[in-house]
Amino acid sequence: MGLSYYFSFTAPAETAAGDLERFLKTVERKAKTLGFEPTMVLDAAFDTSERREFARRLVTGYPVEDDRLKGVAIPAPGSLWHHDQATGTARVIPSRAVVLVLTDEHRCETVFGFFKYPAEILDVNGKQLVKTGLDDRWTSRYFVDSPDPRFRTIVAMFAKAGFLETEKDEYAPES
Repeated sequence: MGLSYYFSFTAPAETAAGDLERFLKTVERKAKTLGFEPTMVLDAAFDTSERREFARRLVTGYPVEDDRLKGVAIPAPGSLWHHDQATGTARVIPSRAVVLVLTDEHRCETVFGFFKYPAEILDVNGKQLVKTGLDDRWTSRYFVDSPDPRFRTIVAMFAKAGFLETEKDEYAPES
């Protein structure tokens, strides 16, 4: 059994990507002083098949489960990475991301930041199949399997800025 440090971030839909990018550049400066190198802040739109494939390197997609996705529901091409018609589950592809990629001394990359997902999944005719529940807000969920306190420092910066949604640290004893 392994331990993990889980965290999720959120920002309102109306938050400008430029504001998120400026915040992440501040976090990036701190991350460099903590020893992360190289680092990179990206503002990326996933509007082509090649860019959507790049998005797979950053995130697995947002999970949606709904009975309306069962059976003959045919989602619009390029909107999902995974669709299981038997269970009614899907993984929604983000449309955009503003993220900070940190690399540690072992060359392991960790992604911190925000992804924007569509508010609804459309079928091949442009008709709504199901709402995702995200309402176009910026969000992300991630984890690291490390007790390294530098990750907690980075997440604390998100908390101070009001972006931390959830946090669970299996390395820290419950108080």
